[in-house]
Amino acid sequence: MSTVVLLLATGLGLGALYFLVASGLSLIYGLMHVLNFAHGSFLTLGAFLGWAVAQRLDATSWFGFAASIVVGALVGAVVATLTELLLIRPLYERHIEQVLVTVGLSLATVALFEGIWGTDPDFVRGPAWLDRTTEILGARIPNDRFLIIGLAALVLLAIVVFLRRTRYGMIIRAGVENRAMVTALGIDVRRAFTLVFAIGGAAAGLGGVLAAHYFGYVSPSLGGSLLIFAFIVTVIGGLGSLTGAAIASVLVALLQQFANYYAGGTGDFVIVLALAGVLLLRPSGLMGKVAA
Repeated sequence: MSTVVLLLATGLGLGALYFLVASGLSLIYGLMHVLNFAHGSFLTLGAFLGWAVAQRLDATSWFGFAASIVVGALVGAVVATLTELLLIRPLYERHIEQVLVTVGLSLATVALFEGIWGTDPDFVRGPAWLDRTTEILGARIPNDRFLIIGLAALVLLAIVVFLRRTRYGMIIRAGVENRAMVTALGIDVRRAFTLVFAIGGAAAGLGGVLAAHYFGYVSPSLGGSLLIFAFIVTVIGGLGSLTGAAIASVLVALLQQFANYYAGGTGDFVIVLALAGVLLLRPSGLMGKVAA
């Protein structure tokens, strides 16, 4: 029983990380139809700069940890905004060029990070409470899992409230449905779309800082490895569905954890099989819109 509880808690924590990365991908594609392969770079840069700030302030203090989270989210938002303004905006409705540019940016930034911070991982420290465990039904659950799950839930709630309850959220949703009409009303849709990129980048930067604590290190390959699973989550949940991304994140992470433990470390293989099954049986994903 304790093993199952531990796998459930670990899977939920990993699923929360997947969601923080996949939420930006799903949001950007669902509202703007842009597949951003450079999304992992936002995560990695946020993780590195958040870690650097924590080191300077005191990595083991809550103030240093909170500062790293804020810096990571801000860095992700700023870099995502610049990417949209300089690279993506001139290429709207040109999907092949978007893919080529974002893939190229992803490869270039990994090389840049390796040149700055080196190829070896840097180990991350945090407040002592995060390194401790809490016993639940006989299982010793690392405390950082609870924090990651809670922050991911807050991000999901904040994005949903923003899209459904704020003026900019309504502009974004209206611009997706009929951009010409919204523009005719004198509303700058481009500014709203840039805000979408910033929100996605902020979620990725936050995810980068939390991923560094989850895995215990930060490296230039951190964003790329998580981005692969985030794309799987986005496809399984349904391209453009935030709810689908949340559900798929949990399902994928739990499946991965249980398969790794009970099936000899085959978690990644089982996830690929699950992806293939979804693409064959329901190409639109669990929560995606079925084409007429």
